Amino acid sequence: MKRPLSRRPVSSPDTASRIASVKTGAVARPDSGFFMVLSLTLAFSSDGCPMLQQILRAPALKAILIQVLAFPLMLLLVYGLARAGATMSLPAAALLQGVLAALITWRVGLARWWCAIGLLFAPALLGASLLDLPPAVFLAAFVFLLSLYWSTFRTQVPFYPSGPKVWQAVAGLIADRPGVRLVDIGSGLGGLVLDLARRRPDGQFSGIELAPLPWLVSRLRARLAGSRARFLRGDYEALDFRRYDAVFAYLSPAAMAALWSKAEKEMLPGSMLLSYEFRIAAREPDKTIAATEGGPLLYIWCF
Repeated sequence: MKRPLSRRPVSSPDTASRIASVKTGAVARPDSGFFMVLSLTLAFSSDGCPMLQQILRAPALKAILIQVLAFPLMLLLVYGLARAGATMSLPAAALLQGVLAALITWRVGLARWWCAIGLLFAPALLGASLLDLPPAVFLAAFVFLLSLYWSTFRTQVPFYPSGPKVWQAVAGLIADRPGVRLVDIGSGLGGLVLDLARRRPDGQFSGIELAPLPWLVSRLRARLAGSRARFLRGDYEALDFRRYDAVFAYLSPAAMAALWSKAEKEMLPGSMLLSYEFRIAAREPDKTIAATEGGPLLYIWCF
């Protein structure tokens, strides 16, 4: 009698692709096995939850884990030096923690500014504790920074304000479009949108911002100025780019691939995607403008 064939469980495509990426190079870098185990764990634990996957891939979470990993290494070094008769002061131990964290950050392959953050985090923490400030000061600073940067740890888009010369360049690009509809994704304090609404009463200008404080400031500025500019609070992923003739972005290199994927699917023929400073790897820009002398470029993609 034949034995029934046993069925092996089949992983979902998303889980399988994540495991494959771990094996074939997503984390196959010259770092420790700690991050290999961590990546495999995250691949399974975040299955079916895209937002959780995005959060777990955030460099900020990796930076925190690096500090945790550097701490026992620092303790071992301090203990070894003490056994050899060389004691370390608390500031020196904090600096050693920072150096170890910066080295691990470099080894893992995070962006260069994360090395600086890793180096300065422990000394800054020690310095803040020595100031003996009231807890309310730290709470106020935390609330302010949280309302300003909000989900930067997830989106990897910090607060990047543009300037009047960039606004003027954008105004020139839409000068021949009567009734133009433009949206600034990640509009910050609303400078571009307010400027264009003042220049072009015939147009429709909107901004969308995820962080509460910049969004609130832009709303107040529009109300005080009596502007017709509209400001929404939320993620630009919820927008339909088909509704706009031009989309302006001043984001970060980490966000450009997702932006292009959305723009390619939704933007209509005759519309434009404008990005200040950051290029899109998948396609060369159709036009480039030097908005500021010696500064970043303004890239234009025409559909």
